[in-house]
Amino acid sequence: MLRTLGVFIARHRFIVLIAWAALLGVFVATALGGVAGETLFQRLSSAGPTVKGEASEAEQLLQGTGNTDTESLSLLIYGVALSPAQARAAGPATILAEAAADLRKIDGVTGVVNPLEIPPLPNGQPNPAAAPLFAADGRGLLLNVAMSTSDGRLSDAVLTPVQARLEAAALDLREAAPDATVEVGGTPLLVDSLVAVAEADLQKGELISLPIALVVMLLIFGGFLAAGIPLIGAIASIVGALGTLYGFSFLMDIDTTVLNVITVIGLGLSIDYGLLIVSRFREEFRALVLRTPAASRPADGAQDAPAHRGRDEPDGQSRHDRHELMLQAVGITIDTAGRTVLFSGLTFAIATVGLLVFEPTIIRAIAVGAVSVVLIAILTALVLVPALLGYFGERLLQPGLLTRIPGLGGLLTRFGDVAPKEGVFSKLTRGVQRAPALIALVGIAALLLLGSPVLGMNVTNSGSDAIPRSSSQYGFVTTLNDHFPLATGAKVQLVSDTDEASAAAWADQVRALPHVTDAAPPAQVNGLWVSRVSVDTHEGPAVVREIRADRPAFTNWVGGSDAASVDYTDSLQRGAPWAALIIAVATFVLLFLMTGSVVIPVTALVISTISLGASVGVLVWGFQEGNLSGVLNFDPATISGVDPLVLTLVLTFGFGLAMDYEMFLLSRIKEHHDQGEGTRLAIETGLQSSGRIITSAGLIIVLVFAGFATGDLLQMKQIGIALAVAVLLDATLVRAVLVPSVMTSLERILWWSPGWMHPLHARFGLRD
Repeated sequence: MLRTLGVFIARHRFIVLIAWAALLGVFVATALGGVAGETLFQRLSSAGPTVKGEASEAEQLLQGTGNTDTESLSLLIYGVALSPAQARAAGPATILAEAAADLRKIDGVTGVVNPLEIPPLPNGQPNPAAAPLFAADGRGLLLNVAMSTSDGRLSDAVLTPVQARLEAAALDLREAAPDATVEVGGTPLLVDSLVAVAEADLQKGELISLPIALVVMLLIFGGFLAAGIPLIGAIASIVGALGTLYGFSFLMDIDTTVLNVITVIGLGLSIDYGLLIVSRFREEFRALVLRTPAASRPADGAQDAPAHRGRDEPDGQSRHDRHELMLQAVGITIDTAGRTVLFSGLTFAIATVGLLVFEPTIIRAIAVGAVSVVLIAILTALVLVPALLGYFGERLLQPGLLTRIPGLGGLLTRFGDVAPKEGVFSKLTRGVQRAPALIALVGIAALLLLGSPVLGMNVTNSGSDAIPRSSSQYGFVTTLNDHFPLATGAKVQLVSDTDEASAAAWADQVRALPHVTDAAPPAQVNGLWVSRVSVDTHEGPAVVREIRADRPAFTNWVGGSDAASVDYTDSLQRGAPWAALIIAVATFVLLFLMTGSVVIPVTALVISTISLGASVGVLVWGFQEGNLSGVLNFDPATISGVDPLVLTLVLTFGFGLAMDYEMFLLSRIKEHHDQGEGTRLAIETGLQSSGRIITSAGLIIVLVFAGFATGDLLQMKQIGIALAVAVLLDATLVRAVLVPSVMTSLERILWWSPGWMHPLHARFGLRD
């Protein structure tokens, strides 16, 4: 079926390409042009990962039944002494009063709170209601503006005039108090700024990755035409991914992280698959040309002359014959490399489907988006690339322009994509096979050493502490966190349904815990007693767990952002075993159906697990321990551990990419073994056939991930570096050394499976 599909697409290439152009045009129009005036980037959110748990329940109880359908902006001024007594004085106080009066006149504004206008208590003491709006040292304040929303979305008709008036007031304040820090901020502006950073990171990553990928493929193929076909497929996948995500944005919230993760995965897979298809096509086309009677006896006596002739064949081969050979080559390519792409993509999709067992919406959105982009990558490899080969395939055997450059041409010719029967990888395999068990042990020990920092890994949600410096809200958020502790959400808070004395006793008990700097006296909110707990930096999650481990007898909740982080991490830990089970079982079944062996799937799972452990070890060493802060330009003080979202995605996508290359290698080993070669020889010839393309594809993917790691979003830095390390290890040490050594060590039982499984493989096995 795949062979027939490949020939059909190549023969009807014009119709197929027109259909692709129309489809991509729709994706561009919807995602970038937008529907009803909204583009994909305008529909992105940045609410962060949340789950239902104790912290969210406490938050809902404290909010009660009041109207929460509002958003707010704040005007912050810090570095100047302001007090209620200055409310009628000239200068900053007057500017704030005039701004508040103007803001109250804007339609959609539901409230403006100027702390200078809040009167003191009858006894002359400061009003507690104003306390959160003053800086802790009394040298600054916040003016808050609440705005109504519709269906949870804030209209630009309300946001724009409010922001404009606050910005005008900020400009006046900077002139009146030039030494003060003046910022306008709030959740709507923070989301917009993070979306802008994500969009800039995406563009920056593409500008870095695509040219580098092109250069590497030029070195691999020696010409722009062969190198450009996988790149066209990659660009089509990116556009398709954006269009798909735009559709899903109407069904679920799409976080900025989702956009960048899905785009980089789609780009990586498409280049991998396109590289494999084009490489196999050139190999098969060249073999067909050489096997034809006319091509085997060229007039000039050169053995490989047909591979270097133009469109007019001097040995009598007609254009029609050559065109038919090209169509056959496309069919064979799709039936072999295309089959590998199909199974590889299916394996990656299975690994991604495992993410659906997790509760957080952001992870489910990534799972749905990743499955979609994998399908798009498969379609580009099996439909778009063959159509392009139908147009340009006959020219792919001609030497590229770069091969005519003196010095470089000889190097490119030797490095060409069609691997010779004898080469670096066959020699490497024979060397490994001289002492396979010893080399396997050394390779595993090296991976375990790289993964050793995992023993000190601290899993904690660090997203809220990692606002990138390039964000327009960086100054507002940092100043707010540093000087207005009561205006920000509590990191840890005690909520109880009891009497005041019992709530106060609980606060006194918590105040004595390690890393707790203070626990405020309980205050009543919606009939519940609430105490705000102050903790040392990065110690909030540990304090939350300690409080929850020793609860009082009355009804209580431990809430706050650090408590929500604990709930989120615990949710991922509950789902992780089920996700791992789904991925392991599905991968085992797929590899068994492909090879007929139960030994090969088990070894593949074990080796991939060890390799992923090494990449996570580098992640801990580089980010949690701060060793990459100088190279990647991030503040190590903002990181207390490995973000659980990052860890989940690295393990899932890293495994999927590892199985990607496992499929590339196993398909060629199985192909040679089925042709009658012994196990050792099949491993040698299989690695020689696929090693060059696996290493080349791995190099490109490493550069792609590294390019996206140069962005400003910390989570993308972590994901990019960890996946780059995972692919680098997998495409070099694992596939070229560890896998052949382990397979050779197990050669006597490598193809074994229980007798009762033989009929299953005979009936359902994946074969031609």
